[in-house]
Amino acid sequence: MAEYIPPWSTPYVIGIAGLSGSGKTTVAQEIISSINEPWTVLLSLDNFYQPLTKEQSLAAFDNNHDFDHPSSVDLDLVVECVRSLKSGKRTDIPVYSFVKHDREPDQKITIYGANVIIIEGIFALFKPELLELMDCKIYVDTDLDICYSRRLLRDIVHRGRSIKGVISQWDRFVKPNAISYVIPTRNNADMVIPRGTDNRIAMELLIAHLRKQLELKSEAHVKHLKSLGAGNTDWGKVHVLNETNQLKCLKTMIIDTNTTYDDFIFSFDRVASMLILEALNYVEYQYDKTITTPVGTVLENCTYAKQETNAVSIIRSGDCFTSALRKTTPAAKIGKLLIQTDSRTGEPKLHTEKLQSFDTNENVLLFDAQSISGGAAIMAIKVLLDHNVSQDKIILVNFTASETALTRILHAFPHIKVVTAIIGHKGNSTHNLPGDSDDEWWMSTRFIDNKYYGTS
Repeated sequence: MAEYIPPWSTPYVIGIAGLSGSGKTTVAQEIISSINEPWTVLLSLDNFYQPLTKEQSLAAFDNNHDFDHPSSVDLDLVVECVRSLKSGKRTDIPVYSFVKHDREPDQKITIYGANVIIIEGIFALFKPELLELMDCKIYVDTDLDICYSRRLLRDIVHRGRSIKGVISQWDRFVKPNAISYVIPTRNNADMVIPRGTDNRIAMELLIAHLRKQLELKSEAHVKHLKSLGAGNTDWGKVHVLNETNQLKCLKTMIIDTNTTYDDFIFSFDRVASMLILEALNYVEYQYDKTITTPVGTVLENCTYAKQETNAVSIIRSGDCFTSALRKTTPAAKIGKLLIQTDSRTGEPKLHTEKLQSFDTNENVLLFDAQSISGGAAIMAIKVLLDHNVSQDKIILVNFTASETALTRILHAFPHIKVVTAIIGHKGNSTHNLPGDSDDEWWMSTRFIDNKYYGTS
């Protein structure tokens, strides 16, 4: 059985080092804007300065503390955070205040997953354990005098330091440490960029290289998704609504391009309610509650809901179920995932996640109106697993799914359940499931959410 490997468990890691004032941050920002890759995380080593003792803090305010020695940065924590991100775990990044010379105790930056991680700072290429985690190592090589002038401007204007203190700090700490510890890390770089972003030829070559590497990464992910369709599929996990006359009429109204907007909404909401009620049949309940009936009879071991209903919508296709869910279970908690397919590579990409806290024993209804390739649903299920949801507690609810999508989903996650109204078959299908042929499938475009929200 193939295991799904999400892109955020194999992020592309870039390290950018250089002297203080060399233009590292500008290079990082240009990379981010040029590659235009969702879930790109910038880890600035400025956030990882070590907490100071009371005596060190007093010295810092008097410009007598050395912030430019490798020991001033918690590089072990940087390594820990990068490893955590590469494992797809929710990771907290500290927030440092240069005004207070201390970390903000009540603030943190929480990150879940990353396609690209950029580590930027003077010691980004210093620690061997950090170098091992990087795919591309860059050193921004700028003349020391230019760095000095930039540092003067930055610290005086933006950090409120005195000119005397900045000059003293440069002569005593910054320059000696740059020569002893920072400049030697240039030897660890894969690419040296003289003059930073002013060197347009070097920047263009760098961006071209990074784009190529990310394209190869995307191609590998798409190939991996397609490989999930090999082997036998447990179709017992797929529950298709019984084909009643009412359901036939409603499905016809939904797929008819001449159906009015109001009739489409009415028909889809009706089918969505049926799907949700069917999915709730597979939610675990308790049987040990004692009740008293209106005539005073005491009944033991009565069925009652174990928990509130948890739902997660894949925006915006899954949002079409919200109205029906509110009518069926008004107290349901709804989380959101924004997953979109890159038009260039065909790779599904996670852009946003806003999820509630889950318990491992809680069932979750995952809504996606149409599953065509299965990529978005597979990625959403992996996100739920990373957020403490057990695989056998996930129920994927959709209106229609292709056989290809269901095969990939069930091969990647064989213990989930699927509730759907229509399945599109492959031409050589051997199992007996209601639906239409994938060969010229009329559901091959995401028309449901477009029509539901009036954007078709």
